[in-house]
Amino acid sequence: MKENSNLKLYTLGEIEHLKVHGRTTGKLSPLTLFWTGSGLELNVKCSELWIEVEVGYDMYEPWISTLINSVPVSRQMLLAGRYWLCVFRGMNGNVIKNVRVLKELQAMSDDPGCYLQIHAIKCDGEFSPVEEKPYKIEFIGDSISSGEGAIGAKSEEDWIPMWFSAITNYCTMTAEALNAEYRVISQSGWGVLSSWDNNPHRNIPQYYEFVCGVLNGEKNKALGALEKNDFTTWQPDFIVVNLGTNDGGAFYSPAWKDEITGEIFQQRLKEDGSLDEEDLSSFIEAVKNFLFKLRKYNENAEIIWAYGMLGDLMSPAIKEAIHLYKKNTGDRKVTFLQLPNTTEETVGARSHPGALSHEMAAKVLVEFIKNLILIR
Repeated sequence: MKENSNLKLYTLGEIEHLKVHGRTTGKLSPLTLFWTGSGLELNVKCSELWIEVEVGYDMYEPWISTLINSVPVSRQMLLAGRYWLCVFRGMNGNVIKNVRVLKELQAMSDDPGCYLQIHAIKCDGEFSPVEEKPYKIEFIGDSISSGEGAIGAKSEEDWIPMWFSAITNYCTMTAEALNAEYRVISQSGWGVLSSWDNNPHRNIPQYYEFVCGVLNGEKNKALGALEKNDFTTWQPDFIVVNLGTNDGGAFYSPAWKDEITGEIFQQRLKEDGSLDEEDLSSFIEAVKNFLFKLRKYNENAEIIWAYGMLGDLMSPAIKEAIHLYKKNTGDRKVTFLQLPNTTEETVGARSHPGALSHEMAAKVLVEFIKNLILIR
């Protein structure tokens, strides 16, 4: 490839009109992308653009998608190392392009060596301001919000990064339809009280106040993942919580035992196959406590608990928790929304919601939020 002699190198801190997406430490030298859907956005008038990435992993390689003028144009696996990637070349250098480079893969709690950073940009043009969106939405969820299985054939069963997508995802679809900026906090298999296999340490609420507290290891600590998040820098207008699916699955899974402490945890079924009331009460209490925490850090946000894309087992318990929370606090800005269940026609890879299921969920959520906007 003939090198373009007009390319100029910029560190991220030198670009005045850089827009960063996703919860981060706020540092740009380099920019570390932790969560799914995190990335950078630019309006740039140039013919050629490159980004310098640094990638590491022990098991699960990161993937990224590139969108030009809101249309996905590439999706690729990133191999380990520090190197330059060409985003585009040969385009009309006199036209401003909106460019977004987004992380497709969730934060990988089971791979402490997995990380993705962006160091610099090269281009042969100039940058323009990025338009501020009228709304901000924070999505909190599990594998559904991580886009697991949203891409790939229905027959795919391998648990690998290839089948995760931040773009083919109800979160992105909802935000695009509402012209909103968004962030995603999600972990496959995790819940409100425990993970699908009854691990009580794998719940999102426990780590919500950290930049990316679901991660572990010295590398992630050094990158700032375990720092307290600065909520004053980004306050959502809407919070969409899509949790409970894995808590429901825990009732049908064996007990979890901590091999170090001997602790045993299990959500139990009664002899007639119904959910044990005591354990169900623990889940309801966990939902209530999470609502208290969300309100503590997000004083004015409308909180929508949107659930049901993989069954509605926990709907009554979630509704009960919301009722009790509102009764105790008088907080009227918390609502429940039943999402369309995934069917044989809308299922994707790994028996998870496919693209059609995400589209249906986004449509319902968009209409619900539009109605909230009208009455605000």
